[in-house]
Amino acid sequence: MTITAAMVKALRERTGAGMMECKKALAESGGDMDAAIEELRKKGAAKADQKSGRIAAEGAISGIVTADGTSGVLVEINCETDFVAKDENFRAFGQKVAEIVLAQNPESVDALAKLKFSDSQQTVDEARVELFSKVGENLSVRRFARLDAGPEGRISVYLHGTRIGVLVHTQGGRSDLGRDIAMHVAASRPLCISRDDVPEGVLSKEREIYTAQAADSGKPQNIVDKIVEGRLQKYLNEVTLLGQPYVKDPDQSVQKLLASEDAQVVEFVRFEVGEGLERKEDDFVAEVMAQAKGG
Repeated sequence: MTITAAMVKALRERTGAGMMECKKALAESGGDMDAAIEELRKKGAAKADQKSGRIAAEGAISGIVTADGTSGVLVEINCETDFVAKDENFRAFGQKVAEIVLAQNPESVDALAKLKFSDSQQTVDEARVELFSKVGENLSVRRFARLDAGPEGRISVYLHGTRIGVLVHTQGGRSDLGRDIAMHVAASRPLCISRDDVPEGVLSKEREIYTAQAADSGKPQNIVDKIVEGRLQKYLNEVTLLGQPYVKDPDQSVQKLLASEDAQVVEFVRFEVGEGLERKEDDFVAEVMAQAKGG
């Protein structure tokens, strides 16, 4: 059977394996895609170290909160392709990692990697390598966050699919208020809770920019000052949780919502898959040409 470039590309997208590996696996399987995938997975564990340098900027966020709402965690697990990010085994691994973070509260990702799952006695890193052998992609436990509320507060979690996760620590208000605020944070991306949390250097820079813009208007200084303060307030409303219009009722701010509930937000954490990571765009045609020139 003739192994076409389209078949090789399809196998690469499903497994993340190299082009020549995919071509060889397809040839050995007579073009049977499932058999080729199985063969590549069998070889995957031995090649984990070779692939560890590949960019893993896809993945999933997992989140979990204790039954009493006093503690919660978010975990980001990265992989190379969206296909693997949707794999049930990959998602199950993320959930187990979140559970072990919640139960054992490690100090760092390195410490987390050495913890053992109670059901298998594997370490987190051993389980990661085993999963690599199944999916054929570089995998990494990138980060985690934990919030603890104590007796006066509540931790709430909201997951927007598997790409965005939010934890919110609230005090007061109705039992589901925290989840509503977490949903708002997921959608509106506030940088901090209030104006007091915005670094003074950031405010000074924004004020400097707005002053320069308004200076060209030719208006009197007292008017320029009002314009600058108005723009600065608009900026603060955009970047602070309390200043933002509440997503479920844009006619009121989050601050007014919390006041009506006699509640406050103590802290929040927002994770989005791959934020801050460089994504590599594969040029399949260029890779094929390079391989052809090489022999």
